[in-house]
Amino acid sequence: MPALGAAALDLLAPQPGETILDVGCGDGTLTLRIKEAGAEVVGIDNSLSMIGAAKAKGLDARLMDAADLKFAEAFDAAFSNATLHWVLAKERAARAIWFALKPGGRFVGEMGGDGNLAALRRHLDDELVTRGFGPPTYAANWYPTPQEFTALYEGVGFRNVEAELIERPTPLEHGVEGWVLAFRKGWLDRAGVPEADRPSIAAAVARRHGSPIADYIRLRFTMDKP
Repeated sequence: MPALGAAALDLLAPQPGETILDVGCGDGTLTLRIKEAGAEVVGIDNSLSMIGAAKAKGLDARLMDAADLKFAEAFDAAFSNATLHWVLAKERAARAIWFALKPGGRFVGEMGGDGNLAALRRHLDDELVTRGFGPPTYAANWYPTPQEFTALYEGVGFRNVEAELIERPTPLEHGVEGWVLAFRKGWLDRAGVPEADRPSIAAAVARRHGSPIADYIRLRFTMDKP
């Protein structure tokens, strides 16, 4: 994910002396690149293990949820890669990011967009139904259209919101089975799938999909706070 976020980082174009908030910093790979550009950067993530990995890189990384940001200072810019589609409290997150920025600040990044992983998610649900497990009835992710995303962020006060969908077929480093077991763990939890059944389900989804390529569709965005 950090490698795939390089284009969004180019849009940020961090400058020496700027203060920047990395929303969903993960292990700090991209956060470190922002710091190396000369900016002062704070990374936040709701995963304790990720925060530990970021701190090990010498970064200012804090355990915090994107929908519940609390800072005494305001930032010149905010950046987010592959995070906002996990944040179902999406309006709270948008408002929190708005308040975290100085007037004139910018927010850029990428997230999963409309249609993201549609084939993989369908193949997983089909396999769950075949085995008698009902897929969860509510979404695990928010994959918006550009129009939905723009309306939300304009609604909390951002201006000059630009959002576009980018098709990005991507080889899965650990294959479809690895994707099912790691990135859809919460989905399997809510479907009530026993741990012992998960490897065989993951293998069956890989056979259904027939390719190690994930059908990623990213939503790339830029915006400003007046």
